[in-house]
Amino acid sequence: MRHFEKLYDITADNYGVITAAEAREAGIAGAELTRWTRSGRLERVGHGVYRLTHWVPTGKERYAEALALVGPGSVLWGESVLALLGLAYVNPPRVLVAPDRRVRRDLPAWVGLADKPVSRMASYEGIACQELSEAIRACRGRVLTERLRQAEREAWDERLIAREDHERLEEELA
Repeated sequence: MRHFEKLYDITADNYGVITAAEAREAGIAGAELTRWTRSGRLERVGHGVYRLTHWVPTGKERYAEALALVGPGSVLWGESVLALLGLAYVNPPRVLVAPDRRVRRDLPAWVGLADKPVSRMASYEGIACQELSEAIRACRGRVLTERLRQAEREAWDERLIAREDHERLEEELA
């Protein structure tokens, strides 16, 4: 299998995004990433993060890019989880990410860091996130309560939250 085909297989599962570390693990040298960037096949998003230029956008790429920019072990946090899932009619100006370690690199203005730790994590749409019931709780005071109630009901209807979380959230948001 050619290296670009390997790269494409990796990015297909990650919304067109790949990190230099992921490429290295697949046996793709950094020089090849640079060559593909110069030829227009890849676009450099940030330090060690690349995006395929010929990729059909789904609207979820910015979340995958934000996680890749912050680093491994990071998860979407709060309103960004709701926005990813299309709940509560939120459209935060920045993608909030909770890192698992200190982040020293410069991030684009559209990526924000959450200063609170995440105790429960989940994967939605193939993207690492704060568990949905915790994300709804984290949005209290920043998102209208009625919108959070609606998000909780929709999440329950789509079986994105467990019964006990559903019942507890109904009480908390009443």
